[in-house]
Amino acid sequence: MADHTILLESGTNELEIVEFMLNEHNEKGEAIPSYFGVNVAKVREIIRKPQMWKVPNAHPAIAGMMKLRDKVITVVDLATTLGKNMSCLAPDRVIVLEFNRMMIGVLVNGVSRIYRISWEQVEPPVRAIESAYVTGMVKMEDRIILILDFEKIVGEICCMDVLHEIGHDQLLEGAILDRSRHRILVADDSTFIRNSICSSLRAAGYNVEEAENGEDAWNMIVAKLSHCRAAGTPLRSELDLLITDVEMPKMDGLHLTSLVKKDDVLKELPVLIFSSLATEDNRRKWKDLGALDIVTKPDLPNLVKIADGVMN
Repeated sequence: MADHTILLESGTNELEIVEFMLNEHNEKGEAIPSYFGVNVAKVREIIRKPQMWKVPNAHPAIAGMMKLRDKVITVVDLATTLGKNMSCLAPDRVIVLEFNRMMIGVLVNGVSRIYRISWEQVEPPVRAIESAYVTGMVKMEDRIILILDFEKIVGEICCMDVLHEIGHDQLLEGAILDRSRHRILVADDSTFIRNSICSSLRAAGYNVEEAENGEDAWNMIVAKLSHCRAAGTPLRSELDLLITDVEMPKMDGLHLTSLVKKDDVLKELPVLIFSSLATEDNRRKWKDLGALDIVTKPDLPNLVKIADGVMN
């Protein structure tokens, strides 16, 4: 997993995923695996299930707490979240994830391998039992790997605000700042995260359009550019700001940013990257791609503040 950082600075539209399994029995008593994936960039380490301690009055999907060297972290029973019966095949591995400035463990049955793939291979999810927690699917020769929305999972299980909403004082400021004449395009594959971003920006007074992935966002931007050229108007009459996630099916936010910045007209469009992977090292790399600024999830108030700075 040492070279995944290359993918986060190059805008190659590639990613590496760790494939892991949750196994359950069918009516014949046979073990049936379900395959899931998570971006390598979120994986801190993979360990055998250690001794754990129960948390009183915790959410049913919290398996307990464990000690990892000098840290105590929460461990999530993913099978409970996804409604899988694991009574006969108890998970014995823990994937330690780090994102959104937090560290959390996830119980799984096993980890198979790492795949390097293009985001073009990641398709938006179809309706399925786990669809509320799935942001993408990768079709392999003999199975389908589901990419999970861990921001949503952790937010629901831990009963915490994954995204800090803007406050009343900012809404009052919106009455002074005329945000209604500014247009923002938000690209994020997580319905949960995208709705939170867009509702907060709209509450602040901005006109907001939505894209479910980078490819959709790029097509929308190209269409706006074509319309402006035909009408002889500047791009800012159609779009003032692009806010994009990094991890998205079809086209990731880094490749989207690089396409925007390579175009002679679009390069003037400000791009904000809003990501759970926004470490200090990644911030530097993403700015090298042309991003105006990077906001670490879940900092919605700062997102609005930066948007205000762009518009004024």
